[in-house]
Amino acid sequence: MTTAEIGVFGGSGFYAFLDDPEEIVVDTPYGKPAAAVTVGSIAERRVAFIPRHGKDHEFPPHRVPYRANVWAMKELGVTRLFGPSAAGSLRRDIPPRTFVVCDQAIDFTKSRENTYFDGPITTHVSFADPYCPVLRRTLADAARDRSIQHRDGGTMVVIEGPRFSTRAESKMFAQVGGDVIGMTQFPEVTLAREAELCFANVALVTDYDVGVDDIAPVSHHEVLKVFGENIEALRDLLFAAIPEVPAERGCACGRSLAGSS
Repeated sequence: MTTAEIGVFGGSGFYAFLDDPEEIVVDTPYGKPAAAVTVGSIAERRVAFIPRHGKDHEFPPHRVPYRANVWAMKELGVTRLFGPSAAGSLRRDIPPRTFVVCDQAIDFTKSRENTYFDGPITTHVSFADPYCPVLRRTLADAARDRSIQHRDGGTMVVIEGPRFSTRAESKMFAQVGGDVIGMTQFPEVTLAREAELCFANVALVTDYDVGVDDIAPVSHHEVLKVFGENIEALRDLLFAAIPEVPAERGCACGRSLAGSS
């Protein structure tokens, strides 16, 4: 089977990533991933890509087959995983079109299958710092070097969806420390940690969330419009960051299960 060392999950509208891809069908113990995996090369690095919502956006955020998606990446040999996503801003000083390289996350999801350890084997992974510091630095450096509007660090609030927040919820999420809000980072980032994969997110801010200074409610169409206008910038950022990922892993992500049982 063709293998890859770096993986990318696409966000809303981000379906055409690799040039000259080879398509691979992967079965997992958790069913089929959202779509066939495409594998190609970027600067001689083998990269696998899965559109997390499916090729035709058929999986809403609460129905994305997260366990199958992450497992498929690991099955192909991926050790480092990027999970870019669309997000709303919970802060006036984080305007739309900003890239936020998140360093923290808060899970407000409710009904998702969120672990590989449902028993009889149980484990309790350390999750104080959910995102890989090495991959985060690679993304932030690439954004800085290309003068891309970005924020190095930020807390992603993840809600169940598929609906957007009420005004009261949005204000609460900001009060508990959230900077941006989305629907897909959990359980994606948790599963990556359980699979001992490095994981990093870059959130493209598409709008202000509804609780920010009485902002008018946003529509899904408007979110996709802003995301679509900035896909090339996101693609360029990832194409710049991926070749700079260190060949050897120097972080603790690959030892996440040590001492967790």
